[in-house]
Amino acid sequence: MSWAGRRQFIITAIIVGVLAAILAVTLIATFYQAPSCMDNKQNQGETGIDCGGPCAHLCTAEVPAPSVRFVRQLSPVQGRTDVIAYIDNTNANAAMKGAAFTITLYGPDNIIVAEKTGTVDLPPKSTVPVFIPGFYSGLQTVARAFLTFDTSSFNWYRYDDTRPTLTVSNIILSGDATPRLTADVSNPTALSLFRVPVVATVFDAQNNAIAASATVLQEIPPMGTAAAVFTWNAPFPATAAKEEVIPLVPLP
Repeated sequence: MSWAGRRQFIITAIIVGVLAAILAVTLIATFYQAPSCMDNKQNQGETGIDCGGPCAHLCTAEVPAPSVRFVRQLSPVQGRTDVIAYIDNTNANAAMKGAAFTITLYGPDNIIVAEKTGTVDLPPKSTVPVFIPGFYSGLQTVARAFLTFDTSSFNWYRYDDTRPTLTVSNIILSGDATPRLTADVSNPTALSLFRVPVVATVFDAQNNAIAASATVLQEIPPMGTAAAVFTWNAPFPATAAKEEVIPLVPLP
């Protein structure tokens, strides 16, 4: 091959190489997807598809499920049934928003009397009360209440709890014919807290819930307290032995 021919070959080879490199870069940029926690693939050290490992969301199979401590039907007045339930999340650094549940009321003959669905947020290391007033209106006898979770709704994520810890003090229960419970809820932060839900539950000597109520504190001032007041229009069905008042601080 003459020098001119070799020169032409070299130039052609360089052009072809440059075009191939440009094509390769274009194809990689177009079709290559860097591993992420939203690519519907198990990669980059994930322990499941887009969960575990470096991802903020945790794989449901790796996180202890929430447990239902109790579900109790209450009849504060004839023809009305309320429901109070306590849900425990024992995970120290795992939280979940919008866990879907179903509460079912059964009669003595195991026939379903009423059923409702809802969702609940579960902060780390927490006991979350779920109170539903007026769950059922009617004269059918309610013998049992059950709460079941829709596990397909579970979406755990890592969360180091930075929410303020509200403290409750001065719990006072008074009155027999129309019981009244008061408590002070304290805000340790330098900012006002607004519309804070608070649930009160009354237990008998056997630790069975015999009454429950809820209120919303419109504002708890900075470094201050607000009084939560709960009332009932009829006597409790048993002697009160213990009262619990739980303020609910939402997950961010």
